[in-house]
Parts: sequence; C-alpha cells; structure tokens
Amino acid sequence: MALLTQTQQDYYDGNDFGGYQFISLNDIITNFTIAYVGEHKIIPKAKRTDIAFHAQRAIQELSFDTFKSIKSQEITLPPSNTMVLPQDYVNYTKICWVDDNGIERPLYPTKHTSNPTPILQNEDGEYKLTAVATSPSIAPLNEFTLDGEYKEIQVGMIADNPNFGSGQFLSQATGTAIVQTVSHSNGVTTITLGQADPFQTVDQLSPFNSGAPSGTKFTFNFYKENELLLLQKTPVVVDDLTYIPLLPTLTQSPNVNVSSVKVGMLVSHIDFPVGTVVTDVNDNVITVSNNPLLASTVGNQVTFISTPADSETWDTYTSDTSNSTGDANGYNHDTDIYDLNVGQRYGVHPETAQGNGSYYIDELKGKIHFSSNVSGKTVILKYISDGLGTNAEMIVHKFAEEAMYKSIAYAMLSTRIDGQALVPRFKREKFAAIRTAKIRLSNIKTHELIQVLRGKSKWIK
Repeated sequence: MALLTQTQQDYYDGNDFGGYQFISLNDIITNFTIAYVGEHKIIPKAKRTDIAFHAQRAIQELSFDTFKSIKSQEITLPPSNTMVLPQDYVNYTKICWVDDNGIERPLYPTKHTSNPTPILQNEDGEYKLTAVATSPSIAPLNEFTLDGEYKEIQVGMIADNPNFGSGQFLSQATGTAIVQTVSHSNGVTTITLGQADPFQTVDQLSPFNSGAPSGTKFTFNFYKENELLLLQKTPVVVDDLTYIPLLPTLTQSPNVNVSSVKVGMLVSHIDFPVGTVVTDVNDNVITVSNNPLLASTVGNQVTFISTPADSETWDTYTSDTSNSTGDANGYNHDTDIYDLNVGQRYGVHPETAQGNGSYYIDELKGKIHFSSNVSGKTVILKYISDGLGTNAEMIVHKFAEEAMYKSIAYAMLSTRIDGQALVPRFKREKFAAIRTAKIRLSNIKTHELIQVLRGKSKWIK
C-alpha cells in the first residue's frame, strides 16, 4: 500500500512541507511490533508500553549526536545581558550575535569568571541576617521596631535571641519566634512575632510577648529553617494593595505604577501561603499563584521578594567598561588580548583571540549571561533537545529508521532474562545501524567535496 494519502495539489495547498522524509514514533512502534514481536520471532511477547519506553529512550540518545535536531532561538539581548534557556534545552551547539550584514559572529564561553551563588552576610561577615529591635511600650506587645530598614526579612522567618527562654523574659523554651508581619516606613522596618506558623487562620495564631520592659534592645538573628539565606535583589515594597479571599489578584490604585513587580517574585505577607509567587503583572493588577487566606483587605503593604541576585563577581565583570575598551594597560578582559603595540599578542590563547564577546551558562538558574560588549545585540542560540518535548517532535528521519529498530531490539533483549544469547548480535547491529545513519545524515555530496578540495591548490602569496 502506498504511503502517500494526499494528492500533490493537497500537499502544496497545505503547510506540512518536507514531512515525507520523517516517520512518526507511533509508526516506529507499530512497525517494530509487527516485525520483531510474536510467535517464532525475536521477541515472543512484549507490551506496547515497554516498546514505547525503549523507543523514546532511543530517540533521546539518537537526538544528541545522530539526528539533525538542532533548534534555534533569536532574541534582542535585554539590559540585564541574560537569556533564559529554552524549555526543552539540553545542550548548546553554537551561540553567536548577528551584525548589520546578517553575519553570525560566534561567541565563546568564558573561563575567567563565573556567577557563583551569593550568600547573605552581616557586617561581621557571618552568614546571618541580624538586626537590633526595640521592645514596644504599648500594645501590641509582640511588635518590634528595628534599627533600620531590612527588606530582606520575610514573613515566616525565624527570629532567634538567646534571652528568649532564659527565664529573664517570658517566652517559649526554644528561644525563637516566628515573623508574622513585616512593614516598612520612613526607612525603618517593623515586625510582629508569634509562636505559631503565620500562614494559619487568625484564631490559630499565638501572640508573642517578650515580657521585657519598654525600650529593651534585642539583637535578633533571622533565618529560614534548614536553608541558607542568599543575597537577594532589592525587594519591592508596594503600599495600598487591595485583595479579597478566593481571588488571586492584588489591585493598586490606577495612578500607581507597579512595573517594578516582576513575574516570579515571592509574596511575603501573613495573608498569603508560603511559596506564593507573582504569575502576572498587568497595569495596576498583580496576579499571584495562591488566594489570600484572610478576609478582604484594603490599603495593605505587601513585600515582593525577587530571585537571588547575581554574584558580585559577575556584576563586576559585566559592568566593567574595560571589557570592551581596554583598561589602563590596554588589556581587554573579554578577548584576553592586549590592544597596544604589535607583538604584545604573543602567547595569546586562540579561543580568546576574538572581540565578539563571551558568555557564561548558569545551569542551576537556567540563564545565559553575556559580557558587556554584547549588550543590545541580536543573539542566536542554537541548541539540541531530546526529541520528546512535544508530539510533533517525536519523529525520526527515514535514514535513521533502521537504527531505531535495532536500538529498540537491543534494549529490550538486554532486559529480558530469556534473550541474553541474542544481545551480542543486536549490540553489533545497533552500532552498525547508527554508524550508517550518521553517514547518511551527514549529507556529504561528492561534487561539494570536490569543490572544497580544489581550493587546496590555491597559491599562497
């Protein structure tokens, strides 16, 4: 039976051009079942789900270095000099920027800097967030005024003081309390403490009373349980927000700009469950991932915590103007070369002897950081995926169809206790089929190769 099910006119009127060179993963599984599974065949019995698993694993492995499965993205580099890795990113093949003539200028990874995780430290260099608080003179007795503005303090943090539980003041034996509310005004932060999880109903909250005389100074250590505090970008404090239960939106007055609130920021407030994040910002409406827990609230202040900040190492590297102009000694940090007199490039490293720029891939945060001289340019990322991101991707070039069958057969036989005798044979056949597929997909044309070889006879002047 012929494979084409449409007329030529239907093909040219449609939009699935060139699809005949591919075969779907579902057809691969069906064909394999017909050819390899059944009585008196290589595999007497097998579930379709087992075949599908090994077929998907085969597509993954072949996508990495056999298939022509390179994808690409083009963006205009924002002021942050960062690019988010694609959703289905596995590894890159080439990163470059495009000049005014449409020519790709290759970028190279830097080996001289990185973006390590910045840890929050106090003035003494300790891995602590510390603040001096003054006990209240009037109710509420669990409200403390700090000696400055501390936007890094979040609702749900633990406040620790050695005097708590010592018998000097009334408190729980652990010497700790939980931050339930945080507010900022006129450069001063005010917090309220409790002995219960702040993200509970009102009647479950346990007020905290230090029992200390008015004006008593406490030095608090603020921390998260089982979590090291990281240096954050400057949190955003927004006043006069309105929200109601069962509706995950916070509304500002129309004349107030909330553009500083970004998608992905954490919401730090007693009325919202821990882990609530911003999902959308539209004019004066902020949409979050969870509904508020308490009753309708008008005119409330909410703090939005950003993702961890870039390290000082990378900030310094990307903001250094000498990256593109050269420092006082003529040294260009992006290219690792000297721009002064002829002869000073002696001993330069070949991989850095270029002025296009450099980049660093932060795999943990899923971002590509670029050097300062790439700012504002059109950047292209060419990358490979595993071929399983979407149903449309799960196709195989017909040049590699046999390699798929052999890979599935080898994988299934190697996991069966009654098929071990055939494993060496199909291992050889698998590698032979993959080698054949690579040769076919390399797309080497004799006349193109000849044309290149003719260039080797040029005279060198």
